[in-house]
Amino acid sequence: MTLGPLRVAAVQAASVAGDVEANVASAVHWVGVATARGARVVVLPELFLTGYDPMTWKAEAGCVVTADDERLLPLAGAAATSGAAVLVGAAVATSGDADGERTLSTLCCSPDGAVDLAYSKQHLWQEERSVFTPGSAGGSVEIDGWHLGLGICYDGCFPEHARAAADAGALGYLCPSAYVVGSEHRRDLYYAARALDNGVYVVLAGLTGRCGELTFSGGTAIFDPQGRRVAEVTRGEGLAVTDLDPAAIAEARAINPYADDRPASLGGRLVTRLPHRVVRT
Repeated sequence: MTLGPLRVAAVQAASVAGDVEANVASAVHWVGVATARGARVVVLPELFLTGYDPMTWKAEAGCVVTADDERLLPLAGAAATSGAAVLVGAAVATSGDADGERTLSTLCCSPDGAVDLAYSKQHLWQEERSVFTPGSAGGSVEIDGWHLGLGICYDGCFPEHARAAADAGALGYLCPSAYVVGSEHRRDLYYAARALDNGVYVVLAGLTGRCGELTFSGGTAIFDPQGRRVAEVTRGEGLAVTDLDPAAIAEARAINPYADDRPASLGGRLVTRLPHRVVRT
């Protein structure tokens, strides 16, 4: 099978803390906007359906969903009607019990209308650790021959996470995120670096606006396999849309053959001990 271009849209939008129905309606709207522009894959921000607000996670069991949650039916229907794969973040009750174990996850609404838990965040950030159980395995989706690795926000800060996806065959790394205002300098470094490190496209879909007690900075962008920003949302709500191009991946990996040049092991460590400074009086 010859791999063709794949059009991907990253959504930058605001989320309402604890209001799953309102956030599903918003997601359905954005799927319509994205697929009208030809997107085959639509990526929404981290915890979009739940809202990124620690107080809400701790106090409201109703903000937690399951893959078979009836509240997700409009979004599953939008994916089926449009023929797109929709990746959206939520707090997920893995046992089906909202008071039981929860993961901070990405759900995949597939073009056939099915909803699956596609990936659970492995690197939990600060207060997330008091509520969520970390994921125990990586995750990917495959569509039209494209292998797309999945991360969630803080995962993308660890180079080995995107590398594991690339080593498994991923040509793209989709990373829904929620960065608070003031952390833009880190956000804008991490994901460009992950693209360059691995010769893959990186898709960052960022939460924006106020959600509960926090304010988010967006930063939605798509980076090409040489770490260049090829689409972005500069402010407010909107879409970053681009075609992932297999030729650009081949070119990047020919210019920067990191996977070929990386040794299997760096071995031990040689330590050269230098003398202490002698202070003369």
